[in-house]
Amino acid sequence: MHKRVKSLLLRLLYSKVSSPARCVIRSNDLVAYEDLRVKNLAKNHCLAKSINDAGWYQFRKWMEHFGTKFGKVTVAVNPAYTSQNCSNCGEVVKKSLSTRTHACKCGCQLDRDHNAAINILKRALSTVGHTGTWVVKDLNASGECDSLARNLALKKSLED
Repeated sequence: MHKRVKSLLLRLLYSKVSSPARCVIRSNDLVAYEDLRVKNLAKNHCLAKSINDAGWYQFRKWMEHFGTKFGKVTVAVNPAYTSQNCSNCGEVVKKSLSTRTHACKCGCQLDRDHNAAINILKRALSTVGHTGTWVVKDLNASGECDSLARNLALKKSLED
């Protein structure tokens, strides 16, 4: 009985997480996201259940998988100060989590999440070519990137 329930839950998680991840990757050439440590976020006991139920880690893994599969770039960026740095001038504007608007001395006024999204994109664009999903043309018989193909691609990129 437990095996069947576990299998059902895994299939449900697969369909709820892999399909949106595939859609995000297929509709973008570059996908940038914060390199969040879900385990650390779950230490907040008030939010732990919600964070663990959200399947963020699985969503990220599926995006990386589909990024490789469809030749799209996925970049995880350092999450430090993404919502506090001004996306216009770079000034650090300290604010509490309850403050939803980013307002800088330079005149930039944005929703906190919009400001963070711009900073995440800027960081990702500055690292493209240095990090992210390895786009590998050499796939194994099942169409997957194996470790040998990945190592060959890495070696080839270092030689260029």
